[in-house]
Amino acid sequence: MKKTVFALLAAATLAFGSMATAPQAHAGGGDVAAGIAGGLIGGALIGGAIANSRPAYAAPAPVYIEEPPCHMERERFWDGYGWRFRRIRVCD
Repeated sequence: MKKTVFALLAAATLAFGSMATAPQAHAGGGDVAAGIAGGLIGGALIGGAIANSRPAYAAPAPVYIEEPPCHMERERFWDGYGWRFRRIRVCD
């Protein structure tokens, strides 16, 4: 709990200290707005071009292989120390 309180106090101190010394921001006649608008429009154009392109990968068609009917059976075997069981696959 103490670590959290001290971390919050440190963050608040840094935030208020930087606000007190930060100079006032001035928009230089709309230069910032023009840059933001240009970035948004350019991003929309490039994103639209990428979205309308064909996919680079297409999954192959599925292949169905008919296998013989198999089932699992429990087999008892001697391992040198005692009898044990294992499951084996049996195909007819």
